[in-house]
Amino acid sequence: MNEPALKTLIVDDEDNVLRAIKRLFMDEETEVLTAASGQAGLDILKENEVALIISDQRMPGMSGSEFLKLAREIAPDAIRIILTGYADVTAAVDAINKGGAYRYLGKPWNDSELLMVARDALDRYRLVRENRRLTELTRRQNEELQKWSDELQIYVQQQTMELSEQNMKFTELNRRLNLKIEEFIAAFSNLVDIRGGAAHGHSENVAAITQRIGLKLGLDKQALERTVLAARLHDIGKVGIPDVIAIAKPEALSGDARRKYESHPVMGQSAIGMIEEFRDLGVLIRHHHENYDGSGFPDGLKGEKIPLGSRIIAGADLLDRFLSSGLTMGEISLEIKKRSATVLEPELAYLMGHHPAEFTGFRAGNGSGESALGLEDLRPGLRLSRDFRTDDGVLLLTKDTLLSEKHIELLKSCDFLDHSETSIFVWV
Repeated sequence: MNEPALKTLIVDDEDNVLRAIKRLFMDEETEVLTAASGQAGLDILKENEVALIISDQRMPGMSGSEFLKLAREIAPDAIRIILTGYADVTAAVDAINKGGAYRYLGKPWNDSELLMVARDALDRYRLVRENRRLTELTRRQNEELQKWSDELQIYVQQQTMELSEQNMKFTELNRRLNLKIEEFIAAFSNLVDIRGGAAHGHSENVAAITQRIGLKLGLDKQALERTVLAARLHDIGKVGIPDVIAIAKPEALSGDARRKYESHPVMGQSAIGMIEEFRDLGVLIRHHHENYDGSGFPDGLKGEKIPLGSRIIAGADLLDRFLSSGLTMGEISLEIKKRSATVLEPELAYLMGHHPAEFTGFRAGNGSGESALGLEDLRPGLRLSRDFRTDDGVLLLTKDTLLSEKHIELLKSCDFLDHSETSIFVWV
């Protein structure tokens, strides 16, 4: 069953404007509602779920910015656009600050621009609504998983333990949503691994290997941080493909299943692209399955047309999968060299193929053991082997956290820690 079309509300006191915009939207996938005043628009909002609001600024009785401010209280998720027919910067700023306007456009408008902005706004609304649906689904699944854990402890103990672990991860994710974005990404990348059937810690392993490669290649600090961040989320698009495809080996897929699998980098870019500050990460995620010889997907980019960050993530992803398969270092070296100038760029293949062991020290849980280090001995890329708490029992960092410079700076700046006595337990 097709979902009903999203609704667009147009508010303008000029009837010819309402007719013109409604006529412009005739072929769009949206149901157009019109109102000749701000108050009439508010009445419509109370009776309808509206995805997009397009309002004129200059209207008698209630200005567009005043209308949008009140509309925001009734329909906070609706995307709001203000139309202004004169150079009134103050009104536009007021509409954005008070009414939460997404964009403002000049009047008379350009039809193509208005349609493009409206389509983008409706897509944004769809993603917000889908995110809300998935959040509610996650909540219900958590409750169901807990019920199964309580009722089926005796039946298939291993499955029960896995479900309980997932429930704990979801609970931990909810707790950390209010913390800094880096901690959220770490938790979410673990969930992506579970959802996609990857080996435990795959996303974080790829991030750690990416960091080592980036350092070897001499990436500047900002480029390295952004590439590592993208590596941690490189498989986020797998959340949007069916379970049976997400957990299958790519080489075993064909036909429609293969096409759905190959869509996950694009889906990952779309998800990340909703956050403006992460759009550059979305580009790296989109192209991490491109091959140097142009045989990859989704766009068949070739050579240096593939972003450098994507090339690095591709190499890190490949190396971690070889490590997880149980190959020896010698076998891994041969496999990487065989992919030079085909899957991997020659320089990267040479670097990884001749020294694969240099990139394996930070793999999650695969160290030779743990070590207690002082605060001054910490370095980015080390992974905690235990939760780190203060003497008062306050949890500062969780087990398996991949230390960044910001983590280390935070610990060193804590006045309540004894720098000479405090030990941090890490995998080595």
